[in-house]
Amino acid sequence: MTEAPPLPPLREVIARHGLDAHRSLGQHFLLDLNLTDRVVRAAGNLSGVSVIEVGPGPGGLTRSLLRGGAGFVLAIEKDPRAVAAVSELAATAPDRLRVLAADALEVDARALVPPPRKVVANLPYNISIPLLLNWLRRIGDFVGFTLMFQKEVADRLTARSGDSAYGRLSVITQWLCDVQREFNVDCQAFTPSPRITSTVVTLIPRENPLAPATWESLERVTAAAFGQRRKMLRGSLKAIGLDPRTAGIDPTRRAEDLSVQEFCALARALNDRGDY
Repeated sequence: MTEAPPLPPLREVIARHGLDAHRSLGQHFLLDLNLTDRVVRAAGNLSGVSVIEVGPGPGGLTRSLLRGGAGFVLAIEKDPRAVAAVSELAATAPDRLRVLAADALEVDARALVPPPRKVVANLPYNISIPLLLNWLRRIGDFVGFTLMFQKEVADRLTARSGDSAYGRLSVITQWLCDVQREFNVDCQAFTPSPRITSTVVTLIPRENPLAPATWESLERVTAAAFGQRRKMLRGSLKAIGLDPRTAGIDPTRRAEDLSVQEFCALARALNDRGDY
């Protein structure tokens, strides 16, 4: 069998396709293949796994996913220049890589690849949180996520009660997943360099949520509590007509001091009131 020719350097691919990064698309390309390989190692064993990648850009992480043994990679890319660039890579691995020209926020990737599914991506900064929330709503369809975020977002995902970064995103994510901070990536590793540090985070779906609750009630309770986080719960939850004492929680406490399980208790109390 003839050995495949070596792939061109990523900078050459960028130049050939005019792939100057567009801030409107949240693009910051990671060209250091040692770092993209490290992201793939953090994702664990990918053999037999359908990997969904969002925003592949010139295809650095895509190359690492294929080298790292991913069973199949679905790369979703909105920028037609990047679609053309990564499609060149698809020609070298036609049975293991599909490039989909689409907006990831408008695609149900679950319907396009078989289980087990993992998402491994250097997410575009401007849509990272909406994408994550979409996936969390369908958590049963995934076995894991290894994602690169702005460090500020990663801090919110991993924050514990009492931390200044602890908020709605912390509660919802940790309710459904075990969240592990992997490593930081310096801004100088990207082209162009953003003004912030990035962080790789792995989320492993729990076999069961941390405590019983519905998404809708937990979202409503956390929105009210953290929307006025400086207030005591008796004040912040007044807008949704909930007395925290019905969940066995002291009304003089504040949102940032409650555990995920306590927020779930508030959500159940809201449900019991018959709003849902």
